[in-house]
Amino acid sequence: MTSSKIEDAPIGPVPAEAGPTQLSLGVAARLSRYLQVLTQAQKTGRATLSSQELSDYTRVNSTQIRRDLSGFGKFGKRGVGYNVDALADEIRQILQAGSQQNIALFGAGHLGKAIGSSGIFADHGFNVIAVFDADPKKVGMNVGGQAVRPIEDAKRVIEEQDVLVAVLAVPGEAAQVLADTLVAAGVRIIFNYSESLLDVPAEVTVHTSNPAADLLHALYFYLS
Repeated sequence: MTSSKIEDAPIGPVPAEAGPTQLSLGVAARLSRYLQVLTQAQKTGRATLSSQELSDYTRVNSTQIRRDLSGFGKFGKRGVGYNVDALADEIRQILQAGSQQNIALFGAGHLGKAIGSSGIFADHGFNVIAVFDADPKKVGMNVGGQAVRPIEDAKRVIEEQDVLVAVLAVPGEAAQVLADTLVAAGVRIIFNYSESLLDVPAEVTVHTSNPAADLLHALYFYLS
């Protein structure tokens, strides 16, 4: 991460007397982005970050960042920078990210291997405890320290390991049938990296990641 002059952000949190019981979708999404930057800053040994630096990395206006954070308490004296460790811990508490959660990864192709071998989930308390693939040739291969299992084992493992979160890195034509199986087994959050639009019950949350859509979003603001 690059460094820049720290000029306006406080050192550490002073808890507020009371905070919101339910975050809006916008605030929750932005706090997650702040936490992502703070986690990377911790890895590089940064002790402080200013709101302007957070803005540079997240593309969220620095005034909005200060407004988001001030809603959860006062953050001490100005002019030094947010304490990276303290702010990361504070946001994790706000997002209720303190407990470990088990994740099942589906798909051991190029994308699945990249996801399974990345430390991005572990950085935020998520453990990839099983990797599955429908291709018998991929069963047994190593992905992120896990031996790939046959797709037929998925329901049993999900129920035994109390898996609430699944990551789908599978072809679009296979995604809906797989999602139906996972929901029936107890999965309640699905990260969907396929091209399929998933039809799931209201109590199940689907987050679809589409690089093309993200590029269109970025290009719009570049051209505007």
